[in-house]
Amino acid sequence: MHWVDAHAHLNSPEFAADLDATVERARAAGVERFLCPGYDLPSSRAAVQLAGHVPGLIAAIGVHPHDARLYDDATERELETLFASGQVRVAGEMGLDYHYDNSPRPIQRDVLRRQLRLARRFSVPVVIHNRESDADMVEILDAEAAGTRVMLHAFDGSEALLELGRQRGFFFGIGGFLTFRKHPLADCLRLLPDSSLLLETDAPYLSPHPFRGARNEPARIVTIAQRLGELLGVDLQALARLTTTNFSRFLDGAGPG
Repeated sequence: MHWVDAHAHLNSPEFAADLDATVERARAAGVERFLCPGYDLPSSRAAVQLAGHVPGLIAAIGVHPHDARLYDDATERELETLFASGQVRVAGEMGLDYHYDNSPRPIQRDVLRRQLRLARRFSVPVVIHNRESDADMVEILDAEAAGTRVMLHAFDGSEALLELGRQRGFFFGIGGFLTFRKHPLADCLRLLPDSSLLLETDAPYLSPHPFRGARNEPARIVTIAQRLGELLGVDLQALARLTTTNFSRFLDGAGPG
């Protein structure tokens, strides 16, 4: 079986000491491709650098809502340069986070709009972070993401985003939440089109049960896949084929059918 981890921060300092061993464990578990998102300029540069050294690793670049207050014209110019270089195929991680509010909400919204417009200019798909910001997220994606391939990272079962995502053909990143006891994500899985499902770890964060509290890593995609297969009644071979095909379509431009 071959798997894709559609969201793994292998550019995080938490992997600096054992990156090679982490990748080897992932390969042993069958993970062949990784999407490595940036969350600020240094991590975006690091993702691009890793893409040149780790086979199967694809870089995404962007600014997380936590750092939206630092986004300026110079930041946008550097992102433009990286997209123009042809080394980057995905924009993100970008979005809104009203749980921590590390950046003022009006700034978060403005920076999300700016990054979505940048992604449209370069015709690249986007990775979206959403936390406790459903109403504003739906409004912005409805206005700014037409024609853009969208992955809702770490989808948590939001009814509003589920409905918009189904209408627009978004992709849904299914991660560790699915393994948590009584998490609402499990209840809405059957409402998601099979052709929209992606698997992700969000490593080093969001470790699935029974690893909660420990550093997450891409090899644990199999733990998430096992739970998803149980809930959908799908064997792992079929699930591996489905989610790897979906990831290729997310990258290459054919939305869910």
